[in-house]
Amino acid sequence: MTTATYKVTGMTCNGCATKVKNQITTVAGVSNVDIELATGHVTVTTDSTVDNAVIVDAIEETGYEAVLV
Repeated sequence: MTTATYKVTGMTCNGCATKVKNQITTVAGVSNVDIELATGHVTVTTDSTVDNAVIVDAIEETGYEAVLV
């Protein structure tokens, strides 16, 4: 298992966080998603085959910007 944290800008409410979490969980290999709304940090646990760029792309598909921290 691999854990990575991303800084997501633009999430302002629980609805935003839910939208991001639901999108990330559609990525094959993702086992857990934790979101800290106050800081904009999203921690994602995956198997070792998932590339960080795939997670960033999934987040950005929801309309938010993301970078690996």
